[in-house]
Order: sequence, then C-alpha cells, then structure tokens
Amino acid sequence: MFERRVVVTGCGVVSCVGNNVPDFWDAVVNGRCGLGPITRFDAAGYRTQIAGEVRNFDIAPLVGAKEAKRLDPFTQFALAAAVEAVQAAGLPADFRDGAVVDPDRAGVLVSSGIGGLGILTEQHELMLARGPGRVSPLLIPMMIANMASGDISIRFGAKGPNMGIVTACASGCHSIGEAMWMIKRDDADVMIAGGAEASTVALGVAGFCSMKAMSQRNDDPLHASRPFDRDRDGFVMSEGAGVVVLEELEHARRRGAPILAEVIGYGATGDAYHITSPAPGGEGGARAIAMAMRHAGIGPEDIDYINAHGTSTQLNDKFETAAIKAALGESAARKVAVSSTKGVTGHALGAAGGLESVVCVKAIETGIVPPTINYETPDPECDLDITPNTARERKIKVALNSNLGFGGHNGILIYRKFEG
Repeated sequence: MFERRVVVTGCGVVSCVGNNVPDFWDAVVNGRCGLGPITRFDAAGYRTQIAGEVRNFDIAPLVGAKEAKRLDPFTQFALAAAVEAVQAAGLPADFRDGAVVDPDRAGVLVSSGIGGLGILTEQHELMLARGPGRVSPLLIPMMIANMASGDISIRFGAKGPNMGIVTACASGCHSIGEAMWMIKRDDADVMIAGGAEASTVALGVAGFCSMKAMSQRNDDPLHASRPFDRDRDGFVMSEGAGVVVLEELEHARRRGAPILAEVIGYGATGDAYHITSPAPGGEGGARAIAMAMRHAGIGPEDIDYINAHGTSTQLNDKFETAAIKAALGESAARKVAVSSTKGVTGHALGAAGGLESVVCVKAIETGIVPPTINYETPDPECDLDITPNTARERKIKVALNSNLGFGGHNGILIYRKFEG
C-alpha cells in the first residue's frame, strides 16, 4: 500500500506579502519585503519593534461576522488559506454529499507552533481586571492549537484523520509530511495540510525579544531579515498560513484535478541537543535530509533547489549550511540552488513549512528560483549558492523544503515535478 503516490492539487496562502498565492509568489520572486513597524500594539519599549503583519485581511466574508469573532487569527488565517487551496484543487465547498470525495477519506492536518496566544493574553488581562467570571467561554476552543484543523474539517465536512502537530517552527512541514503518510498508508485519499501562526502579539514579541533571537534593525525593517549574510542579527517574526491539498494520484486523476507536484520524500529527526540551538554541524538536519532522500529514492545530485529554513540567525544559517553539505556532499551541495525566502516574508514560525512548501511547488511549476534578498556581505561559513538578491531561471525537477524548530525538531519535504 505504500506504493500509493501523493500529489499536490491545490495551494493557499495568507501572508505579510499577500493573502493569496499569486500575490505571495509575485512578492517572493521579486524580492518585495513585507516587513515593517509593528502596528498591533505599542512596541516602543521593545528591543525589536518590527514584524511581518498580515494586512487587509477579513475572514467575515467567508464565515460571517458572528463566526469571525469566535476564531483566533491563527485559525482565521488557516481557514482562508484552506479555502483557497480547496478551490484551486477543484474540490467542492462541502464534501458531505460524497459526489466528488468520500468525506470519511478526507482529512485535515493544519498545525500551529503556538496557537491562540493573542486570545490567551487578552483574556488573561480581562481576568485580572474584572475577575474569572468575565473570561470568555470560548477561550479554550479559540486558543488550542488543534482548532485550525478542527474548524477546517467542520467547514468542509472532512471526517477522515484530523489532528494538529506542535513542533515549533517545523509544525507546518511535519504536518504535510505526516499527511503524506496518511494517504500512502491508505487512511485517506485527500488531506488538507499545512501550518498557521498569529503570534505577533505583545507577549509573543516580548518573549522572543528576551531571548535576543530577533533582529534589532528597527530603523530599517526592509533589510532586517538577511539570511546567510555575515551581518545578520536575528530573525524577524511574521504570521500567516500556508496550506496545500494532498491527494492520492489515482483519486486526483479520476476527477481531472490539476496536479501541481508530487510529494516524494519526508524526513523527521530530533537533535537531542538543546532547547533552542541546532546541533553543531547541523547533524540532525543532515539526517532528516538523508531520510527524506531515502524515502524519495533519489540521490544528492537529483536535487535542483533547496528552500532553506534560513532564519537570519547566526547559528541556524551556519549549521544549516553544514547540514546541507553533510547530507549532499560538498560537490552536490555547491551545485544546488539554495535560497531562503524569509528575507521577504520574515519567519512565520509554525506557518513557515506551509508557506515555503507553496514556494517549492511554485518554483517547480515556473522554473524560477526565488532570491535570498538583503545579501550584502558573504559569510565564509555560509558558502553555498544562495541565489543572492535576484531570482534565477532554472529547470527545477526536484525541490527540497527544510524547517527546524525549537526543541531540536527537524523536518524535510521533497517535491518533484509530476511526470505521470
């Protein structure tokens, strides 16, 4: 049963550079950064005062004004991205009648690294000011991270496997990989999968500031996220959602679905080293790449493009470079096109794997390697071809997406151009 092939038939995005796939991809390819001063709260006393906020977003047309108030922003982002992905896949707005897809064999695995931090802090302040009786009865269902999947399943009537995975910034990547296996092992024919995050709130930003993990280029947000550059000084937090529709190949063929790419490999490993720092030399990431290549049945020379985690922190970018070299070997590592799109989007935490999977699918579809923007000063410890500043045309048959999370979580996905 593991011979079942899994393809991508739809993609959806909410991001700081666009709330649909065309706008998102246009910004990524053209290096149009979406980072700026924080507007959600007064960040004057914060070490970092910039972020990638989603703009011009309103979920009410999709769910109604009353229901919109019952959803934390991370769930709103997830739901909007899922609707776009399902529509792009040519699936119905409701699976329940079984005419196109068996609802019992359609599942959801859309995750968040943090969940409803905004509603949690809001309700905590309300409790302190006005007492516990004033806390909303919706606090828990709005806050818990699995509600992205729960609300999406209710929306579409997807009654198959339904869950959320919390692995910090690898959550979206792991969700797509595990959803792939659910289809391969014949537990589902269709999976809506990806990640969502909305933690650019006062407490979330304060926590990362206290870790000294984020850039302090507050006077120059457009150039603050600079993956692999020698002068990088931390990541820039962002938000949004990236969702894909995964489908068993023959199921997709029978209904004439658009086939955008095939998911052929997935690797998941743990560093067992440190709660925030990657393992030295990127050895955990290297093992995840090797695992994904083994499942995909490919060698290092087959990989054309790597969308790196590339957070713009000193340790991540150095150790991720080492991981790619260790997994692929020096020769293949120096030939592959690499980029981090976080210079444009910032770091969307648990949504990163979903957003960057969409990048991989679009790179395969268009034959364009998106750039790593804000690259000015080479770092001898980050010496791969990172596609500096300008997009590049290249035939891309195989693309690899890499995401790493606090706690030592490593996730790798490999996509291939569909060739029948």
